[in-house]
Parts: sequence; C-alpha cells; structure tokens
Amino acid sequence: MKLLLYGTSFCHLCEDAEAILQAIGVTAEYLDIAEDDALMEPYGVRIPVLRRMDNGAELGWPFDAAAVQRFLA
Repeated sequence: MKLLLYGTSFCHLCEDAEAILQAIGVTAEYLDIAEDDALMEPYGVRIPVLRRMDNGAELGWPFDAAAVQRFLA
C-alpha cells in the first residue's frame, strides 16, 4: 500500500512521525507541503498527516506506533 506523509522542513513533529514509521518498518513518501500552495491550506496546521493512497484515509498527529498499525490494518 502506498503511503504519503505530509509535513514540512524543520518540523520536529514531522521528524518524530518519520521516526515512528521507521521504527515499525513502514515506508511512506514524504511530501513537503510548503512546496505546494494547494496543500498548505488543508494541511498547514495539521501536519504531520499520514495518508493511505488506496482509500484516502488520513491519520493526523499525534499518533504512535500502535495507532499507525491499527490505521494500516
């Protein structure tokens, strides 16, 4: 399943989210919302957000490893 992780540079929460994904062996494509005005509006105050591309479901911060695993099940 393809996953996107929306975030921005220098976002410590985004770094925490990436570390959680890495710790449980989940790969997500990182998408910097600062480079896309269309993404800044819906995600600017919500990042990091993990999005499943198969069904469009989103998991917003805060989340932990258990929440990610439930989200992906």
